[in-house]
Amino acid sequence: MTDNKIVSISKFNKLKKSTSTKVKIVVQNISVFYGEKKAVDNISMNINQNEVTSLIGPSGCGKSTFIRCINRMNDVIENCKVEGNIFFDKTNINNPSVDIVKLRTSIGMVFQKPNPFPKSIYDNIVYAPRLHGLVSSKNEEKELVEKSLIEAGLFNEVKDRLDDSGTSLSGGQQQRLCIARAVAVNPSVILMDEPCSSLDPVATAVIEELIDELKKKRTIIIVTHNMQQAARVSEKTAFFHLGKLIEFSDTETIFTKPKQKQTLGYITGRYG
Repeated sequence: MTDNKIVSISKFNKLKKSTSTKVKIVVQNISVFYGEKKAVDNISMNINQNEVTSLIGPSGCGKSTFIRCINRMNDVIENCKVEGNIFFDKTNINNPSVDIVKLRTSIGMVFQKPNPFPKSIYDNIVYAPRLHGLVSSKNEEKELVEKSLIEAGLFNEVKDRLDDSGTSLSGGQQQRLCIARAVAVNPSVILMDEPCSSLDPVATAVIEELIDELKKKRTIIIVTHNMQQAARVSEKTAFFHLGKLIEFSDTETIFTKPKQKQTLGYITGRYG
């Protein structure tokens, strides 16, 4: 019974071997504290370039807290302290000299619920590039809007309504708009914190296809409660439990031959 369940999950896996094994992010002994409470406990892992890495585990196990360390989003949380080092392209992002604005331009983020600005579709995309001086003319803006929407798989659906509000789109379209907004500043890494949790299965499938395209140019780290989704989209999977990294390996290994009993218990539904 247990073995059948593992196999049934693994059938969703569309693993494609990466042509590159270059390490993009090195995580060394990361711990996160909210006051006296330790939410993430001594995490270390290497994240490869142009791969999708999924973070799975029960609610409250530290996945979202951990992913926010990678672009220092935890800096804005009161009483939050981060220990350890994260090297992004060999630069320690926790060094006080690091420009956080520049870091977050290089490491974009897509959140659990679509959060388009209350602006037009066009302005949603050009807002950050204007802010960072990445565009200097209307023509450059138009080219960037088209390029970003194409990369997010949304251009054909909205090309005739770029002046409409981003909030007028469907949930799945809004999430793709948020992805287009993220890629507009040309990040090399995109963090996704349960990007499909509020979407229907059809919209979810579109986002998953998009992730498969995005990893050709970018490195993707995705938090997901959906184990089938992790199996479908990722090359590597990390299983978290109670703030600890229990197991990190190739996705196929995690879902077919996990080495830890806790991992096996989670993926077969015994807890979580």
